[in-house]
Amino acid sequence: MLSFFGREAVSKVTLPMGRALVKTGLTPDSVTVIGTVASIVGAVTLFPTDHLFIGTLVIWLFVMFDMLDGAMARARGGGTRFGAVLDATCDRLADGAIFAGLGWWAILHEDSKPLFVATMICLVTSQVISYAKARAEASGLSADGGLIERPDRLIIVLVGAGLTGLGLAWAIHIAMWVLAAGSVITVFQRVLAVRASPGARDLLPLSSPPDDGEASTQ
Repeated sequence: MLSFFGREAVSKVTLPMGRALVKTGLTPDSVTVIGTVASIVGAVTLFPTDHLFIGTLVIWLFVMFDMLDGAMARARGGGTRFGAVLDATCDRLADGAIFAGLGWWAILHEDSKPLFVATMICLVTSQVISYAKARAEASGLSADGGLIERPDRLIIVLVGAGLTGLGLAWAIHIAMWVLAAGSVITVFQRVLAVRASPGARDLLPLSSPPDDGEASTQ
């Protein structure tokens, strides 16, 4: 949703920064790993220790840094298949760490089971939303769009955490339940998008079973 409207504007800002980073000798893959590791460390150390505002700033900084890998790839003429897989894998790790850190905080400092449940729903659905798209594309189908994509997810969770760190205790509760509901809706939207893709409901050919002679030699 937000990513659809803001992608072109973000690219105008990140592309010059990507060109500058390429000149330093850094590679897009190294930027991906640095941003991911820093985001994970921030999420699992600052959130559980009740440093929500500082944790939000640290994670946001390195999420923005991680976004530069794509700009660097474009600046040097294109990315690699490995880079695309690495980026997607690292995104899943970072998202999981953010929600795990907040879930840990919800139990330790809020003693709120409903908030923990909402956070776990967000953790699971964030992985499923991304996997549905990746699996569909691997099958030649489409699962684009949906109410909540990764930029939307990060904005909602980090705004909620940051405001809570500033003293608005209710903000994280609202953010997590809004995100949980939106993410569940997005899972269904992506499944329906796959179902509507051309060829999605065609029968797949069955592989031929081995004959008796082949079976006896196995």
